[in-house]
Amino acid sequence: MKIALIQSAPKLNRSNMGEVLKLIDASSEADVVVFPELALSGYMLQDKLFEDAWNRDELEPLQRASQKCDIAIGAAIWDEGRVYNSALYFSQGELLHIHHKNHLPTYGMFEEGRYFAHGDGCQSFKTTYGNAAMVVCEDVWRGQTAATLSSLDVDVIYVLASSPARDFNDKGLVIESQWDALLKSLALLTKAYVIFVNRVGFEDGLGFWGGSRVITPAGESEYKLSLLDEEAQIVPLNHKLLKVERYIAKTS
Repeated sequence: MKIALIQSAPKLNRSNMGEVLKLIDASSEADVVVFPELALSGYMLQDKLFEDAWNRDELEPLQRASQKCDIAIGAAIWDEGRVYNSALYFSQGELLHIHHKNHLPTYGMFEEGRYFAHGDGCQSFKTTYGNAAMVVCEDVWRGQTAATLSSLDVDVIYVLASSPARDFNDKGLVIESQWDALLKSLALLTKAYVIFVNRVGFEDGLGFWGGSRVITPAGESEYKLSLLDEEAQIVPLNHKLLKVERYIAKTS
């Protein structure tokens, strides 16, 4: 199984679809192409949200593109009269699964709870490449999410993020170290691969740090993209490792 990590810098408007399709086409040898949180929308939408959010019928280009490879992508989505910060999974020409972000940060630099509706819960779904689940950024920072995911028996967890860079110390970027610890803990708890894709670029004074990575079921960082720069990389997942780690967890 080959995963394309697309560490992109979305624009703060509805013009991102064309660039997304180009990136998918350039990564079509991958089995699954993964984009960051709100990759179709940009992050700091604020009062533009209700104008720029996408309806499901506008996502037909992604459905067509998913006939060549599966696609996991973040977008602001209208659903039953509300707008959600969502992760969407397309496969074989259809929207296979949608996860609405449960936990909306509304503190400090974050204002998501003022604009988005809250999702409710997290479910697994079947893909050609095994059972999967998706979560969005702040979801991972809650113990409830980890507990739910560990009960789902998934092979892969996709974490889509728009995490701003903040706080440095003599070891580097503090938020990167915190994320790394969270992702490794999640992998160990669930015995699943954790695919983390974080955006880069700047919006209204916020700079996003990237550092997308793959964490193995053993809690080890297997692949890691650069900080701050746009990057696309196709990486393989070793499913033999996944089976071994699960066996060890069940017999220990």
